[in-house]
Amino acid sequence: MSDDIADAMEVPIAASEALQTGEARRLTGPGLLLTQAGATLEAQYSGFAPARVAALWHHHARRVLDAVGWQDQECTSRQFTGGIAVAISAPADQLYSATFVLQLAWHLVAADLLWQPRGDLAAMMDDLRRVMAREANPAMMALMGAAAVHGLEVLVDEDFLTIGHGCAAQSWKMAHLPAPSAVDWQALHNLPVGLITGTNGKTTTTRLAMAMARAAGKVAGLTSTDMVRVGDEIIDRGDYSGPGGARLLLRHRGLEVGFLEIARGGILRRGVPVRQAIAAVVTNVAADHLGDYGIDTVAELAEAKFAIRHGLRAGGVLVLNADDPPVVAEANRLGLLARWFSLNPDAPQIIAARAAGQPCGFVEHGAIWLHNGRQAVPVIAVADVPIAMGGAAGHNVSNALAACCLCSVMGVEIDAMARSLAAFRSDPLDNPGRLNEFLHNGARLFVDFAHNPHSIAAVTGALLALPAKRRFVMMAHAGDRSDEDIRALARGACVLAPDVVVVAELPGYTRGRAPGEIPALLRAECLVQGIPADHILSAQSPSEGVAKIMAEVRPGDLALLLVHSERDKVFRMLGSQA
Repeated sequence: MSDDIADAMEVPIAASEALQTGEARRLTGPGLLLTQAGATLEAQYSGFAPARVAALWHHHARRVLDAVGWQDQECTSRQFTGGIAVAISAPADQLYSATFVLQLAWHLVAADLLWQPRGDLAAMMDDLRRVMAREANPAMMALMGAAAVHGLEVLVDEDFLTIGHGCAAQSWKMAHLPAPSAVDWQALHNLPVGLITGTNGKTTTTRLAMAMARAAGKVAGLTSTDMVRVGDEIIDRGDYSGPGGARLLLRHRGLEVGFLEIARGGILRRGVPVRQAIAAVVTNVAADHLGDYGIDTVAELAEAKFAIRHGLRAGGVLVLNADDPPVVAEANRLGLLARWFSLNPDAPQIIAARAAGQPCGFVEHGAIWLHNGRQAVPVIAVADVPIAMGGAAGHNVSNALAACCLCSVMGVEIDAMARSLAAFRSDPLDNPGRLNEFLHNGARLFVDFAHNPHSIAAVTGALLALPAKRRFVMMAHAGDRSDEDIRALARGACVLAPDVVVVAELPGYTRGRAPGEIPALLRAECLVQGIPADHILSAQSPSEGVAKIMAEVRPGDLALLLVHSERDKVFRMLGSQA
């Protein structure tokens, strides 16, 4: 039915060079604009007073919501540079209808702004009411209401409704939903679920947390930008950092503990996928993907990422990085109580937490410590954590702290944390694409996925602490970023003062740019950073770039290979030398 409903109406929206409207989309969970499900769109405009655009939106949205009987639903908006994001909340069983309600309200806004005639409003309202009647699912709403009374998670897609998590869940086909009285509510439970977001460190923290839960004897699973995994079983590969991945993991009958990587794009496109998580982490917030969905500044990006808090159950714990200024600023703006972690035992948040008897995590005397509210307990020496590289990889010490704080909320014992941190490696098995080290011809080659200034700084900071006779860098970039983003990658990599740089094309990721355009930007920035022209080589792909460096390195050399595609092929090339 979803395909029929999705195309059940066509709402014309006036457009001109001064007003361009994006696609309306369903929000299946809370996000930046709403704390519940609904619908949203973004529009770009010029020449109109922002206050007038917002006023028209709120007037017409309220008018349409009231007309369809949704007096209890809200309308909201958020201005950004050159545009506005608008949203309405809606009943969870009528989200396609919500997109039409949204479009109908925006149809009226656009007509007023552009002095265009409105469509036949009465006819469109009649069509809208027919769509709403078709989509309405009273049985679904009754089950969701009963689940809320019991404090249970509800996972919904086009085919199934699930109540509870994993081994303590039950699913029904949407066409055959039971009455609440027919459900054995005592058999259904939520599992410990942790959410992880942030600009960098999400995937590593998620993998670390899963390893800790497994060390504690639990059947743990994760979703990430790479896969959905339960125990040793890879359920599927791909980017599963959105709602689809959450449903796939949390419906797995073997699952006992779950960790969901929550990406910025998923929050902004569809919302946070769960409402009953026990804890959530924000690792950090830094410039990345700015300009998408009307998010233009790091502060706005922090606001979007902090929407993850809406996925927490009552009494859930927010775990935050006290070393990250945007995280601290957003927490202060919202007045949030958090479980803080820091590399500095004298960070203000750590001092305050310990004085107040609140749990926190920190590094002191060369070890990771957790404070349980009464006393500080050592977890493990930083020197015994392989991914910390003796402390040189400070970003991974921070990731380890985040995972420890998260897992402490979820009941994982400190001994299990220590054992997992001692065993977890920066290799293609434990943490693919994150400072994976290979040996080739006596040289140390590191493969990393770093792709923004924040992550590049973390990686180069770690590698600068390592001795090297000569340094090599291979870099490439996708074409969907700005020229400045691409130059920033090269600028950050050149902090290593490389003796040789290879700039590579990313076949399949040029995103509308001309062949050679991105390598030319990278090369130009390397020249600005003082790399001699004859020390900058070109390659038609990352694997070709890696091959060129493999042919050049000698004993004592070090290479940073920024591999954003062909990662498995590069691993195979280097695998025999791991």
